[in-house]
Formats: sequence, structure tokens, C-alpha cells
Amino acid sequence: MKYVKSINMNSILEVRNLVKRYPDVTAVDGLDLSVQTGTCMGLLGPNGAGKTTTIEIIEGVIPPTSGQVLYKGKVRTSDFQEEVGIQFQATSLLSFLSVRETLETFRNLYRNPMQLDKIISLCQLEDILERGNDKISGGQKQRLMLAMALVNDPDLIFLDEPTTGLDPQIRRHVWDIVQKIKESGKTVVLTTHYMEEARILCDEIAIIDKGKIIIQGSPDDLLKEYRSGVTVSFPKDTFPEPPETCFPDGICTARKFSETRKHYEIHTDDVNNCLNELLKHGIDLTHITIQSQNLEDLFLELTGHGLRQ
Repeated sequence: MKYVKSINMNSILEVRNLVKRYPDVTAVDGLDLSVQTGTCMGLLGPNGAGKTTTIEIIEGVIPPTSGQVLYKGKVRTSDFQEEVGIQFQATSLLSFLSVRETLETFRNLYRNPMQLDKIISLCQLEDILERGNDKISGGQKQRLMLAMALVNDPDLIFLDEPTTGLDPQIRRHVWDIVQKIKESGKTVVLTTHYMEEARILCDEIAIIDKGKIIIQGSPDDLLKEYRSGVTVSFPKDTFPEPPETCFPDGICTARKFSETRKHYEIHTDDVNNCLNELLKHGIDLTHITIQSQNLEDLFLELTGHGLRQ
């Protein structure tokens, strides 16, 4: 499958033929990326795919070997650091400062910071403002780190795995904040290890493997094009033999058969007709499961790796 790049005049960020070589590896290999203004772009990839290196080059943390990064259609200048916000995976906070003092300190680093009350409201920090940084929970710290990425009122925000290590309830709380950031018109570039997070937050995703983007598009469009249909799964004791043996002429709606350690699977574009055919053959449907194709399936098909592998 070949990824074909497209350049849009509404891009806030463009990456062209980006390369980063180290003595023993090419971490980024001719990567092209376009991020549209006001959207959330998700970067997905197995460990070692090159996504963190790509983000660090775009942010200006490390230099590329070759290639271009354009911000608002131009080569980045010193203004770039004033107009972007970065939330790293881990940030050391001064324990002797309170949450309020931390925000005020970071606001003083910029010429045109966001109003403090707006930051506090957006990231829901009202209840912990006077607490020391060493007295807040992991979820509260994550909200503070989001706030720190917003203190300069950036047009473009980088969030590097913002919910890693959080429990599901707190993760959804952070998602609500990111949705509000999007609604304010800001552009977000997000790296994540959670497929559900990418599906909910991202307008587009780009899957990176071996230093290249292998596919880019909206989650819904990519699934419609490459992973349509559903998987009908049966415990193996439902069939005396694999489905393709039981139905030598095939099930007319099946695209393919497969199996796991405990289940047989029928992949079909027409679940209703598939079930009707199985019923006609006297198959017990009591213990079947039906699952729509998802981003995890697409990711595995394209890269051959699990996202956390």
C-alpha cells in the first residue's frame, strides 16, 4: 500500500522529505506530513517507528539530517517558539511552587500569554491552585502540564501521549479538555498509544512505520476504504471442522476465514446475510460475537505490529 502525500494551502504545518540519520539507524526516512489548521492530527506507530523523533524535529528539539519543516507556509523563525505549546510525556515540576505559582512563572516567559483565569477554567484547575506540585495526583499533574502547554496561547499544540498511565476515568477527563482546546480553534498534534483516543480526538491520523508515513486520513475514511465489514467469531467447538471445510462451496458473503487459538472467524461485508446462511445450515449462534473493524485491525494489517509492541 502506497501513501501519496497531498499539500493543502490551509496547512498550518508541513513536513517535506524529512530525514534523520544516526550512525546505526535511519530513524526518519523521507517523511511527508501536512496538518490542517484547526484540526487534531494523531501520529500512531509501533515503538521505534520514528514518531517521537519526527515530533522532536518539528518542535525544534533536535535538528534533521535533511528536509524542511514549514509553519504557516514559511520556514520556522524565532516566533515559532512563541506560537506553539508542547506537553512532554514527563516534566519535572518544582516541588516548592504551588500550581498557581507554576502557571504564573511560565506565563512570565512569554510576550502574550493567555489570561490566567482562562487557563484555569479550560484545564479545570480551580480546586488545586494552592496545592504544592508535589501534593497533586497523576491526573491533576497531567491537567497542569496541559495548562503549561497553553500558557502562551499557542496556535499549535503538541501533546505527547497525554494520557499514558492514567486510569480510564481520568483519561476521559483529559479527553474532554483536549476537545475544548480543539473547539477553541487551536491545532493539535497528538501522539498516542490508545486507539480509542485516536478515534475520539483525531480528525486525521497518520500511521508511521520504519520512519515513513504509510497512510494518512480520517479514521472513518480509512476504515471504510481498507477495513470495511465485520468479523463474526465462533468458539471452535461450534464447528466440528473449520468453517471453510464445513462449507466447501464457501459462505457467499464471506471475504475470508481465519482462526485464533480458541475461535474461528468469518470476515464479511454483509453480516445479515452471513447469519442467515449460518442459520440455514443449522449452526448454533448462541455464543457468536460480532465486531466491526477498528483502528487496531487497520494498524496491525499495515504494520504487522501491535501499537504497544
